Amino acid sequence: MSNLPQIIVVCGPTATGKSALAVELARLFNGEVISADSRQVYTGLDIGSAKITQDEMKGIPHYLIDVAHPNDYFSVADFQKLAQEKIQDIHSRGKLPIICGGTGMYIDAVIYDMQFPDVSVNLELRTELEQLSAPELFEKLQDLDPGRALEIDEHNPVRLIRAIEIATELGSVPKMKQMDSIYETLFIGLELSKELLQERIITRIQNRIPALFDEIKKLHNSGVSYERLHSFGLEYRYGSEHVQGNITLDEFNELLFTKTWQFAKRQMTWFKRNSEINWFNPINNQQKILKQVQDFLRLNNN
Repeated sequence: MSNLPQIIVVCGPTATGKSALAVELARLFNGEVISADSRQVYTGLDIGSAKITQDEMKGIPHYLIDVAHPNDYFSVADFQKLAQEKIQDIHSRGKLPIICGGTGMYIDAVIYDMQFPDVSVNLELRTELEQLSAPELFEKLQDLDPGRALEIDEHNPVRLIRAIEIATELGSVPKMKQMDSIYETLFIGLELSKELLQERIITRIQNRIPALFDEIKKLHNSGVSYERLHSFGLEYRYGSEHVQGNITLDEFNELLFTKTWQFAKRQMTWFKRNSEINWFNPINNQQKILKQVQDFLRLNNN
């Protein structure tokens, strides 16, 4: 039996049913859920981030949702601090923390207590980098830090420039290695067949229209610039372009599906590096998942 606090992580690419599983596990095993999603931390980003609704929560407390204003910058270090505090709080009340999300860097930061370099702004470098396009910035980051390039939004110049700034300051970035968790952790990874995941992605896109466009207009009218909306990922980037009349609805649908599928594949590449993750099909393997959790809790409570 380990003396480390127990925690469960439900992870995997977009549209695999992570939130529903996390709620079910929380109901069965006296748990509470911590969302690990880099967009759900922001208020108002509900439709585009597929934020879980109150009905879907089924009475299970959820944390790290709606903790920042869209015009504020919320870093992975900010998430790490708040999530680790919340894990301690959940444990102190005799409950089981369940981290649920698809932002791999956020999950790793919490579970492995990753240390982040205190790198100051390099104005000279930023001036130089701001002349480059997003694809050029992404290629530069791939050369400097391939691990970070796997997780980052390759179309977001703000995040790309900051990542390059950090990698440049450090001189050379060490390769990602398997670290020891600071918790007794069970990783539950969800994966679906290519065909089914693509079908779910298409369905999710269709179900969000026109609510996504309304949300984008509301955010913009409240003072969130289109440039800032672009930084919130694919739905907000291409949704903003459509709302502004720059692309048609058909172009929006095609772009969003193609880029979301590419993003899902990058998510899997990130998660597959972690040999601790137990992979399951959430449709066919529900009983196997429950048994894995039961065995984990029993083993660590004996």
